[in-house]
Amino acid sequence: MSFNIALSGLAAAQKDLDVTANNIANVNTTGFKESRAEFADVYATSIFASGRTKVGDGVTTAVVAQQFNQGALQFTNNSLDLAITGEGFFATTPDRVSRDMTYSRAGAFKLNKDNFIVDNKGNFLQGFSVDPVTGENQSVSLSTTSPISIPTSAGAPRATNNIFLSMNLDSREIGKDPAVPFNAADRSTYNHSTSVTVYDSLGEAHTVTSYFRKIQTTPPANSEWETWVVWDGLTSAPIQGNNIQFDSSGNFIDTPPVPNITLPAATLNDPLLGYLTNGAQFAADIVVNFRDASGVRLPTQYAAAFDVTNLSQDGTTVGFLTGVDIDAFGRVLASYSNGDSAYLAQVSLVRFANVQGLKQVGNTSWKQSITSGEPIAGQANIGTFGAINASALEQSNVNLTTELVDLITAQRNFQANSRALEVNSQLQQSILQIR
Repeated sequence: MSFNIALSGLAAAQKDLDVTANNIANVNTTGFKESRAEFADVYATSIFASGRTKVGDGVTTAVVAQQFNQGALQFTNNSLDLAITGEGFFATTPDRVSRDMTYSRAGAFKLNKDNFIVDNKGNFLQGFSVDPVTGENQSVSLSTTSPISIPTSAGAPRATNNIFLSMNLDSREIGKDPAVPFNAADRSTYNHSTSVTVYDSLGEAHTVTSYFRKIQTTPPANSEWETWVVWDGLTSAPIQGNNIQFDSSGNFIDTPPVPNITLPAATLNDPLLGYLTNGAQFAADIVVNFRDASGVRLPTQYAAAFDVTNLSQDGTTVGFLTGVDIDAFGRVLASYSNGDSAYLAQVSLVRFANVQGLKQVGNTSWKQSITSGEPIAGQANIGTFGAINASALEQSNVNLTTELVDLITAQRNFQANSRALEVNSQLQQSILQIR
């Protein structure tokens, strides 16, 4: 019997050594979770045996339990490197249509040849669909997730329909002689000008320059300015807009009709006038709105230098990917060279009721099992799922100092059980030598 007890002790010590060695081997493995060998004594008896004199039958390995405590974060320069500070797991699939989920804490992701986010083994990172403008997710069910892709282009160009312009016109400027006509090529015939780039239906850029010419008025009449627009420097064909007025306090008078400038689509599309030479066509007029896009900031006329306080437009050319950002909620925001930005997806996180019940499948990944419970999907940075840290990786949670001490302890246990086996052998030999 003592032989078997000592052998079970050797087996347990060897298991402890194996677990410790595996922990040490993975001390630099991203997302690795250390294991701990847990043992139980073996005690077999019958209802007629005396429990007072029963010694026991050795030791057995009860379980090799992984410890899912948080690992330290290592910060990187790759925006697709992700780390979770919490209890969540990333969900991945082996291909784009599979629903065979594996779960991991290793966030070393990258783009594959088709611009999908994948891990080192080519597994596809799963995410929730979101509104491209607000980033609000549409569902947090694991069954609705899909692989996250990063398109390199922002799509088709969008022709400009509105220009938003607000500025301060210097009230100290001297009005121009009405007998002298406006001439965009002659600086003496106007007071101020500013330009903005707009886009046609093919995404080609054009320059729209707005001119402001103060009209001589007699107090107490409101101050009045003529407005003109020149397309792509065609000074011979300016488009006149409505006059704009300011009261004695320098406030913009925008009572109906609002004095915006309209560039008629019919005029811009006329091939004889030469505004467009590339075959593009505007489906609607371009309106120069004297306000910002929110309608809050209006032009003013104060005794201060000419200053453009807002100048924007709503058209875009074709944009190409310039950057990807992922926030703590896992929302993936793509930025493009044309100034557009759009939310693409939200990285899905999954948690389990019993993480130690997960089944290891290698590559620092796990699958659900009967003892782990069903996967529960949710949003990052909410509840116990944890926040997502972009440009960071979760390091192994192995404490090397502790493991080296455990290694010495396991070695001593192995030696002690070997000695017990040796002593038992010597006793058996002594008995056999008795005559």
